[in-house]
Amino acid sequence: MRRLLRDHGVSIAMFGLFFVFVCGQSVMGLLDYNSTQEEHGRSPVGYVQYMGSGDFIEAVFENWESEFLAIGAMIVLSIHLRQRGSSQSKPVASPHGETGG
Repeated sequence: MRRLLRDHGVSIAMFGLFFVFVCGQSVMGLLDYNSTQEEHGRSPVGYVQYMGSGDFIEAVFENWESEFLAIGAMIVLSIHLRQRGSSQSKPVASPHGETGG
């Protein structure tokens, strides 16, 4: 078990954080959805019913879309630009063609 955690710690942490954040988004989304339902004179829905609704699915994919755009922009910009102190950037002092160490 200890070796599994050591060898796959980043994956386990990322999947754990993903699970925590999707759960948090689902709970907060349910509260917001039910508030909107009540404002329009409709009855609130349960958690399982909300999880299968288009509102939840749309919210999840909107968040994923924005994250993919942010990561994509970071990749493209880090190819062409430099940032002092960043491990992802080419060294600031070297010419554009060299990647360093």
